[in-house]
This record gives sequence, structure tokens and C-alpha cells, in this order.
Amino acid sequence: MIGRELEGYWKTVVDTIRDGIMIVNTHGAIVSVNKAFEKITGYTRAEIIGKSCEILQCDICADSRALGEDQWCALFRYGEVEQRKCTVRRKDGTFFQALKNAAILKDADNNVIGAVGTIADISDIAEKENQIEAFRRQLHSEDHFQGIIGVSARMHQVFDMIRNAAGSNAPVIIYGESGTGKELVSRAIHNLGLRKDKPFIKVNCAALTESLLESELFGHVRGAYTGAYKDRVGRFEKANEGNIFLDEIGDLPISTQTKLLRVLEEKVIERVGSSSPIRTDVRIISATNQDLMQLVERGDYRKDFYFRINVIPIFLPPLRHRVEDIPLLAESFLKKMILKDNKTIKGISKDTVEILMNHSWPGNVRELKGAFEYAFVTCHEEVIQPQHLPETIYKPRRRPPSAAKKSSFNMQEIERRELLEILKRTGGNQSKAADILGVSRVTIWNRMKRHGIDAKRLIEVREEVNSS
Repeated sequence: MIGRELEGYWKTVVDTIRDGIMIVNTHGAIVSVNKAFEKITGYTRAEIIGKSCEILQCDICADSRALGEDQWCALFRYGEVEQRKCTVRRKDGTFFQALKNAAILKDADNNVIGAVGTIADISDIAEKENQIEAFRRQLHSEDHFQGIIGVSARMHQVFDMIRNAAGSNAPVIIYGESGTGKELVSRAIHNLGLRKDKPFIKVNCAALTESLLESELFGHVRGAYTGAYKDRVGRFEKANEGNIFLDEIGDLPISTQTKLLRVLEEKVIERVGSSSPIRTDVRIISATNQDLMQLVERGDYRKDFYFRINVIPIFLPPLRHRVEDIPLLAESFLKKMILKDNKTIKGISKDTVEILMNHSWPGNVRELKGAFEYAFVTCHEEVIQPQHLPETIYKPRRRPPSAAKKSSFNMQEIERRELLEILKRTGGNQSKAADILGVSRVTIWNRMKRHGIDAKRLIEVREEVNSS
């Protein structure tokens, strides 16, 4: 294809380019544009040809004119404008974010005859960048703590306990109903803790059978059981010098509790099928939605193991007990979804927020997140309205008061009963109780004060029992 033939196809080539192309003469008058330019700016060829490029009100040119310089000085002085972000005015008067490239044009004698510029509409990209920046600021705001959202007094107590736990190597147990964010708390303890640069390994104790659980935790040697074709490293070995998170620890069988008790006391493990001890240094963070003390009283849980893992208890409140956090959580979920999707949802109506705050949320934060995922799909407006929520929330079934379920257990009551049990065993001796629980004497005193436990009364009761 010779040059003349190529020139015949030039218009077609230019019109297939997605970026807007504009050619101007040395006076800034527009002499040619492509189809993309018409689509981006809203001007037709007939409307724009012969007009000054000032009609686009590009802020790059405006800055030059504000300095009293020739409108083409920047381009003609340097010969090009490369990858410059700017704002450009459309025909309808609105402005959009654009990425601009430009270069001067010369004839065969090297005389400047004009310039060519390309304009790419990056409004969507700019909007995403703004959203990401806003979300980044939100993550570092006072409403957030290590990715956990909350301004309620109860959540501030949780944040304080996380900080305290992070500064220790003692076992931590996180109590909370399903969906309250126990894994987030465990991750926060790791990220703030002494072992933050070491492994963080997670195990769901309820998801595995007894035999598989022990192999998962401690590993196995080849031939330990059918299907064990080679040695396997367990989660405790992988977590060495770091933290291991044992979720749903209330579902551990007695036999596994016994082996974990040895790990806690002797810092050694044995792979399934082997009797060779392997030393390991792992901090255990566990979580449960069960009343472990109740399991102990029924004989379904080892009391000594319970006391070893219950050194630093953290109690996560259900969502219905921190209603003031619901609007913050809802806004956070909405912003995350907007970042993933191109929907133009801008907010949540007051009526919707009121419904959210009056719902009981049996599934806690997890249920709230699911409700917003549903609403985000069903909403085709700018604001999420009550009808966009799942019907179970928007139109909940009314139940008689007697049918309302009570909380499965009271977290504070667990701590109180545990402390009473220890103090009875030690005859009210707070130092001995502190040694058993692996905490300071001041912590024991604070817990006694919080739960209204009288040490003198405990001693008197014990003496009365012994004398009788």
C-alpha cells in the first residue's frame, strides 16, 4: 500500500480510535475532529469546526492564559503535552475528567502548521480513585479499629481488650454469637501483637472429623492411617513462633482437648502415628459461640483445658446490643460494594436505616452484610429504600413475646462463674487465683469488683463448710 492509498483510508482509521482527536491551526481554531471527539464532547463536526479550542475550557490552557501567556505557549514551547490530566467542558456545560496528549504538526519545510491533541474520558477512573481514597480515609478513621467498625461503648471495651491481649503471649478466647466478627478480632490481636511478623494460622474445629482434626492440627507420618501416603506437617508446626486461631473450639472432642492441653503445658506436639515429640512455640487464640462452663458441668469439656484456654476472655456483643454501630456498618458495606460495581447508588434512606436499627439481627454483622448484598442487587435507584431489603427484614413475621429466643448464654456470667469457681478452690486467695488463670492479681481484683464478689464472704462460707 503506497502513501497516496494510505491517505485515502486515514479518515476511517482516525474514526475507529476510541479517544477523541482534535486538529487545530496555529491560531487555535479547530479544523478537524473524529467521531470519538463528537461522542465525548457532545459537539458535532458542523458545530465545532472553525471554533476556537477555548470552547472546551481545558484547565491546562486556562492556567496559561491566567499567567498572561499565549494559549499555545506550553505546547509550542515544548512541542508536546504528554499524559496530562485535565478537565474539559462538554456542549451541555458539564465538565469531565480527561487525559490529554498533544503534539505540534510541521510541514515538509519544518514549519509549524498546527497541532493535534487526543482526549480520553477518564471520569469513571477518576470517580473510582476518589471512592478508593475516601474508603482508605474511612479505614483509618476513628470509627475503625483494625478493620473492625464500632463507636459504641461496648466495642470500645472490646478494642481495649484487644490491645491488652496483643501485648501478651497468654491464650485468648473470644466469646460471641455466630456472625459477630470473632475472626476479625483474632486477626487484630495478631496484627498488633508480639508475633505480628510470624505466621497466623486458622483452623475451624467444627469442620473436621476427630481423626482429620488431629492430623490437621498435629500432622501425621506416612502410614499412620489409610490414605496417609506421606508425612504431613500440621498447623501447629506451620504456626511455630506465631499465632494459631482455633475457631469453634467448643466442638473439640475430649481426646483432642487432652492433646492440646499437653501442647499448652509442655510446648510439644506429636504427629499422628509417631511418638517423637516436636517442640513448638505457638500462641493459641480460640473462639466459640457456646457456654464452655456449661459444657464442663455436663462433663462434655475438660475443666483443666477450659481454664488453660480461658486466660484472657474477650466478649463480643451481638449486633442488637450495639445498635448505634448499625449505620456505620451499613455505610461501610455500601461503600465496599460501590467500589466493586459501577452502580450509581449514593446512599441509604432514613426509613431504611430506621428499619435496620429496629431489626433483631439474629445473624449479627454477617446477616447485615448479606442484607446489603441483596439490597445492592435489587436497588436500581440512587438511594436504598426499605423495599430493597430482604423481606425477612422489611416485612418480618411477628412472633408472640413468649416465642422470642433468649441469648444462648451471658458472656459476663461465664466470667463471673469461672472466677467464683477459682476463688472457692483457693479459699478467696486472689494471688493463687491469678496464678491459676495466668493473669495479674490486679486483674482478679478488677473482675471481683466488676461482678460484686466479696472475698471475705467467700472465706467465711468456706470456713462454715469446713467446720460443719
